[in-house]
Amino acid sequence: MDNEQGVGAHEPSAAQQLRSESWALWLGLGSTIFGTMVGLIGFSDYRPDLAGYQSVGVYAAVLAGLTAATGSVLGYQRFLVVEQNWLQEFPRYRQIINLAALVLIHASISVMAMIITFRIFQDAFLGLSVDKYAGSLMVGISAGIAGYIALLSVSRITAQSLSGLLAVFLVTGVFISMLATQNPYWWQSMFSTLGTRAAGSTSAWTFNLTLVIAGLVLSTLTGFIVRNLQLLANIFDSFADTQGKPRPRFIRPRPHVVSVCLLGLGVCVIGIGLVPVSISAPVHSTIVKIAAGFIVVLLLGAALWLPGFPWVFHLLSFACFLGLVGAALLWQPLAYYNLTAFELAVVGIVFGWLIVFIRTTAAALAVKQKALTDLRVIAGEAEAEVSG
Repeated sequence: MDNEQGVGAHEPSAAQQLRSESWALWLGLGSTIFGTMVGLIGFSDYRPDLAGYQSVGVYAAVLAGLTAATGSVLGYQRFLVVEQNWLQEFPRYRQIINLAALVLIHASISVMAMIITFRIFQDAFLGLSVDKYAGSLMVGISAGIAGYIALLSVSRITAQSLSGLLAVFLVTGVFISMLATQNPYWWQSMFSTLGTRAAGSTSAWTFNLTLVIAGLVLSTLTGFIVRNLQLLANIFDSFADTQGKPRPRFIRPRPHVVSVCLLGLGVCVIGIGLVPVSISAPVHSTIVKIAAGFIVVLLLGAALWLPGFPWVFHLLSFACFLGLVGAALLWQPLAYYNLTAFELAVVGIVFGWLIVFIRTTAAALAVKQKALTDLRVIAGEAEAEVSG
């Protein structure tokens, strides 16, 4: 039954892996040819630089974003929902959000990767320009790699891999916003300054869009996390059924509580991006406080929402809560550092806890699944002896 599936259900079959690899190779080949043709047309009358206006980097970023988006859609529709059909149980709007989140994060990472890569090479080879053939080939290869990686990534996505992508995306997006800001002293205020007009349009758009996409991805990540917790809760029930005991009512995983907190946190992150502090400081601050409330509920209630986890995880959760309190005290009233440093500490603590939480959930699910299998074998042998 679907409720009895363990962690193995999240792994694509060998046949599916081979099919996804084949599709990714074809997409990469087609994207390389298409990107090269676009480059030949675009660079037909000039020698492009590696980075800058109308450069190889710009063409590569645009084409890589498009092919990564295409690969994400194919990976989701052709492979991910086939292997993990529980994704189709979501309401239609959640399925659209999940697909949009995966498309946006892979396309965005591809665009940022190309912009950064070609900027680094341009700075390393100062003054270098290339002919249309070399430039077109670079664009084609960039597009092919982006499409290939995106399709494989989405087709095999898990909670752990998606959390890693989210961390990379957030860090990269915020750093690009830092480098693009017109106010070099933004850090003397707070991170939200990067999302205001004072930081410049490029910095503001990059920062706010990063937050909005991150919130969407967090909602999708929540689905994978809650799925594992639901399987864990089902295993608790199966343990009781196998032993002939009543199902636990209080000491059991609470996936719905975790879902509400993580989805609420995702909505708050989107709200922070949509309502910069320059537009409405009170609304912005209120959203931040609500997000903090969701985080506190997760950390302080971990032992209640997540029974069966190692005690060291619950100690870590409480330590993270104390870390947040300590970070707040160092900001005010001790004035050891400013608001920017406090925000950095909070993000580091929360993301660190989230990654450990995801890994611990997967490990706990695997252990409990094996224990349930062993218990059923023992129960079956005992029943056979009695009947014999």
